[in-house]
Amino acid sequence: MTKSTQTINRAASLDLMKDFSLEMTGKDVPALVQARTLIPAGTRINVTFLGNEDLEMRVAAARSAREMGFVPVPHISARRLKSKQVLQEFLGRLQEFAAVEHVLAVGGDPAHPEGPYNDSLALIRSGLLQEFGVREVGIGGYPEGHPDIPDETLWRALEEKYAALREQGLDTVIFTQFAFDTDPVAEWIEAVRAKGISAPIRVGTPGPAGIKRLLGFARRFGVGANAMIVKKYGFSLTNLVGTAGPDNFVNDLAAVLADHSTGQGPGLRGQVGLHFYTFGGLTETADWARRFMAGQE
Repeated sequence: MTKSTQTINRAASLDLMKDFSLEMTGKDVPALVQARTLIPAGTRINVTFLGNEDLEMRVAAARSAREMGFVPVPHISARRLKSKQVLQEFLGRLQEFAAVEHVLAVGGDPAHPEGPYNDSLALIRSGLLQEFGVREVGIGGYPEGHPDIPDETLWRALEEKYAALREQGLDTVIFTQFAFDTDPVAEWIEAVRAKGISAPIRVGTPGPAGIKRLLGFARRFGVGANAMIVKKYGFSLTNLVGTAGPDNFVNDLAAVLADHSTGQGPGLRGQVGLHFYTFGGLTETADWARRFMAGQE
């Protein structure tokens, strides 16, 4: 690889890293405090809506992100909402400290809804989001599919949610499930654009973590983790000791996007960025991002 090629690839990686977003749980407020100086001001911080968290934890996490100068993106898990009133209370609390403009609507893990919302589309169609001041809604994307949902159902849901948000005058951003390999991600982005969906896409990327932990999450979410893929990501299935980072994935995806910009790659039109799943390592991920962008990785 020539020096000029390395420079071009480096520039593409930095461009992809611009305006990356991070994910935290309701329990990660101390970690966010610790990492705050490592994270650029204005960074989007997604706040999960897990079954072992309560309203106060979710609200406190979103408030902390806002007070530290970040943009909170609270998740709303449709099937975990026990009533319309619960949703109204959550949105109302977020509205109190201007943390309601950006949300992520997800179906959630429960097999059966605990209240009136069967899925994130029902949540979007409720009309309550814009009533409380939501301007942008994140929705999920699955480049490698979902272990429990047929691909045709995933595509139909994506198109229906995108159309519903446009009808309501709400902006859309797509957050994808994390991946280890750029090939299915690139093919999926091309298919999204072919369907006329022009929303920004934030490609889910695992932050640096223990290899066993990464593979555990991969199995849970149905993400491909065969030997060739994980080798491309930077670790081996035969040696599960140590940690792995997203360097190879970020550089490879950036190269694919750069190829497209010169007419050589697939149809990856539109804005594409990165969303880091921190898997409990918020500070480690923030520090990795800082070092990567400074050329220290």
